[in-house]
Amino acid sequence: MDIFSNEDTEKYDRADALKVFDETKAGVKGLVDAGVTKIPRIFIRPHDELVEELNSSKVSLQIPIIDLTGSEKGDRRKEIVEQIRVASETWGFFQVINHEIPKSLLDETIDCIRMFHEQESEIKMKFYSRDRMNKVRFDSNLDLYQSRAANWRDTLTLSMFILDDLNPDEVPSICRETMLEYIKHVTKFGGTLLELLSEALGLRPHHLQDLECCHGRTFVCHYYPPCPEPELTLGSSKHTDPSFLTLLLQDNIGGLQVRHHDQWTDVPPLAGGFVVNIGDFLQIVSNDKFKSVDHRVLANHNGPRISMACFFTGVAVPPKIYGPIKELTLQSDGSTPVYQDFLLRTLMCMFMCHTHDGIFGPFTMQRSTSLRF
Repeated sequence: MDIFSNEDTEKYDRADALKVFDETKAGVKGLVDAGVTKIPRIFIRPHDELVEELNSSKVSLQIPIIDLTGSEKGDRRKEIVEQIRVASETWGFFQVINHEIPKSLLDETIDCIRMFHEQESEIKMKFYSRDRMNKVRFDSNLDLYQSRAANWRDTLTLSMFILDDLNPDEVPSICRETMLEYIKHVTKFGGTLLELLSEALGLRPHHLQDLECCHGRTFVCHYYPPCPEPELTLGSSKHTDPSFLTLLLQDNIGGLQVRHHDQWTDVPPLAGGFVVNIGDFLQIVSNDKFKSVDHRVLANHNGPRISMACFFTGVAVPPKIYGPIKELTLQSDGSTPVYQDFLLRTLMCMFMCHTHDGIFGPFTMQRSTSLRF
């Protein structure tokens, strides 16, 4: 059998196969629990991607690690701001250590995500939904019916994108207390990072916060089961994030990769640390000064891998106009706006209408040509 097709002699109906998988409401973990030794064809990456992967190279580079100790004031703060500026301009990614969130809470958060995904399927099914308006939902592959290949991943989503609040009673009881505490801490920490990023852009500390970039938030709790054929699929396909800023907590399994200088490089887990990446919206408002870059997650024989990403998405309701920050387009070097102003909801609708891969998919600047002048 050709490993690039994984076909047998029977007629294959992808739409039907997707529907059958979706209707189990058990996700990828349901397949693993059933003892699959070959991944279903809906998860196998297209032939062209697999061939490209065989011919591509991965480099061993170290993404920036920034120690936030002493970030409150003085020369140390200036040093940290400069490190963040360089990382945001050249990588679009960095890791931070010695932040303000207790490691014990981070460990508890990873544990409670595991507990949710590993509880009885009948309990999880109560949260299963493809309605993106549901503030709390469990699913496998947000873009299941649009993607070229499904990803080897299940997700619990807690969304505060439209309304910036969350009814505690809606959060699954098995992880409610820890999740709510984590959300509180990460929201505050996101504000701290936005202050540092504002200064890195040469703006006053509260500039990005005053734009309410920290207002809307979506938390996605990913569960990547061990995969019997990891070379044929991905945990998360190549994508950028439709957000201002993303904070990622990951366990010690690894698999996250960043595209840097047209090559993939690993982002190794860092105990007690966060991965921080620039989102599409911040690339726009920074007028291309900060970069939103492609990243992905490899599938793995080991597992489960667990991570939690917080996307800071800004204000969708009531409608709020965003665009390149004027202070960054009126400089002595002759900088002019690269993008038009936009409504956040319009941009998100454009993203939702694209065929894309990954939890949020590749809503890249190149695709969003209508936003460029």
